[in-house]
Amino acid sequence: MKRTNGTANPVELLLFGHDDGRRCGVDRRAGEVTYGGMRRAAAEHAGRLRAAGVRPGCRAVVVSDDSLAAVTSVLGIWWHGCVPVVLHPMLRPAEIGFIVRDSEAELVELHVPQEQRGAMQAELTEIDGERRAAGRRGLLTGLGPERAGRSVLSPAGFGETDELLVQYTSGSTGRPRGVRHCMRSVHAVLRGVGSLLALTPDDVVLSTAKLSFGYGFGNSLLYPYAAGASSVLLDGQADPYSVAAALEEHRPTVLFSVPRLYAALLDLMDQGKSIETGSLRLAVATGEHLPGELATRISETFDVPLLNGYGATEVLHTVVAATVGRGRPADAGSIGSPVPGVAATIRDDAGLPVDDGTPGRLHLDTESAALGYLDRPEDTARVFADGGVYTGDIAYRATGGDLRHVGRSDDMLLLGGYKIAPAEIERALQGIAEVADCAVVGSTDPGGLEQATVYVVPQDPARPDAARKAARAALRTGLAPYKRPSRVEVIDELPVTANGKLARFRLRRQSPEGRA
Repeated sequence: MKRTNGTANPVELLLFGHDDGRRCGVDRRAGEVTYGGMRRAAAEHAGRLRAAGVRPGCRAVVVSDDSLAAVTSVLGIWWHGCVPVVLHPMLRPAEIGFIVRDSEAELVELHVPQEQRGAMQAELTEIDGERRAAGRRGLLTGLGPERAGRSVLSPAGFGETDELLVQYTSGSTGRPRGVRHCMRSVHAVLRGVGSLLALTPDDVVLSTAKLSFGYGFGNSLLYPYAAGASSVLLDGQADPYSVAAALEEHRPTVLFSVPRLYAALLDLMDQGKSIETGSLRLAVATGEHLPGELATRISETFDVPLLNGYGATEVLHTVVAATVGRGRPADAGSIGSPVPGVAATIRDDAGLPVDDGTPGRLHLDTESAALGYLDRPEDTARVFADGGVYTGDIAYRATGGDLRHVGRSDDMLLLGGYKIAPAEIERALQGIAEVADCAVVGSTDPGGLEQATVYVVPQDPARPDAARKAARAALRTGLAPYKRPSRVEVIDELPVTANGKLARFRLRRQSPEGRA
């Protein structure tokens, strides 16, 4: 991988210049770590990478739930001059294997429970064998002793447009694509939405979004560490009960979450459960559509301003935002205005700007735009075009200048902050004997949040329950939990257009509200 003369390293931005004795992070397994302790741990990890023969400049996959161990790995990988690719262990071994192959990673670090290691290790061993049989460098899946000695080298240098980080996101076909970020992107988001967050060393940040996703990576690492603040790392599933417990124990000042989890917290409070929110000064919601009524409830119940953000992996983090509360009412349908340093336009299919009030493709001009997709030249040319990034969303600019979201142009679903391709869910049901055909569409629940419904056509019309049961079993075994649809509906046949194509819009019209 080509490397230009280095000018900076993210660890210098995130670990240097802070009070060594201040806490930078906490998790339930390792406890607390200070900035001084994390800097020593990252340097030591870089030393272990060097001792193991890891080549500076290569990509390194880190499979981990949110933890200080994962943060240490990322920072150590950067220190050594390599490019981290962070994945969550809820991905299936085959999904992890695909990304390891696609990214051509030379190292995989597994921070996972022992019961998960076997299947993952078998997949990685197969990849190692494939590479060695082809006469290539094998795949390293372990480092030397924990105390191999701290690196005596200064952090490696990255140029502003050198590849720094690869984050995977699903395409419309469900095939994950690696998004290549650089140092320029990091600086841009810190200047942009970072200026709205205005974190200080006194802040304690809690994010329910995971490090393995763009939203969580910024929330739990980039923003708090750049400010010298403290980050609370939650492992396991982020449900309203675990988040309520974390609010009580850690007393965060800033909460990052997704609309549906805020809604679940409010439901618990409505049921009489006391949830400690008195330490909060700001709530942030991103990852999926936030209904105006829910935004107002969050701000009023928590008694803090709510920053409603819009972003995409292709631009690293939040690039459009609106503040609700403290005299600023929620505006249904609005996703806000571009954050500092970002220009947004609405364009037609030819790439030309359209008039206010006219729906079109949302185009973002920002220095946080990624370098492109990894080894996807056609996708890169299509998305990273006309001096910026096409997000895949349809929107329009209102008279007041704010942006209004209409929908997706590619049928992608945004569920709890995760971008999911209907085709990926549909593939999980292919070959099921009881299912003749299927289709997945997005709909909204009674609270206005997006959900996924899969419609299945039974092989035997007289046995609809068998088709539903078989579909649910296949979804449980074939998909990571966050990719599973909320509902399974059985219908006689899928609607089609006059040309014989699937008419998803008709399914959306009949999609029931609620949860199965």
